[in-house]
Amino acid sequence: MRAATPWHHLQMDGFGVLVGAGTLRSPSAVNSFAHRWTDEGVTVDATFTGGHLLHLAAAGCVLNDVYREAAQSGLPIRGVPVGADGAFDVDDWHSTGIEYWVEIDCDAEPSEVDALLRRVDAVAEIPKSIRAGTSVERVATP
Repeated sequence: MRAATPWHHLQMDGFGVLVGAGTLRSPSAVNSFAHRWTDEGVTVDATFTGGHLLHLAAAGCVLNDVYREAAQSGLPIRGVPVGADGAFDVDDWHSTGIEYWVEIDCDAEPSEVDALLRRVDAVAEIPKSIRAGTSVERVATP
């Protein structure tokens, strides 16, 4: 199953981010980071704002977990892009929610890919933390 949406055709609203690895790395990304699961690293298309970084954390976690869960299942993955986007209430700047999408370049049956993505959605640590809510507190400089 190969991603049907080329990177250059993607449109993001407001605080959208894209991460990609393997055969589905972004050809236009200016940032690339080392990655445990791929030799080429991960490309990142994001602006450096708090909203973008929140979405980048979710997308990056999902990408990592796709590779981790696929490896545990013996499913060879050639490439993965993950996009995440969302908005913020401008009165108090709380998130109004995050949506993400994933494509996978692999030879698996669609039912296997669907099962993998359901498993990733259930175990991905950053999305789970965001869904559950957490405290963030300023502390004294160490």
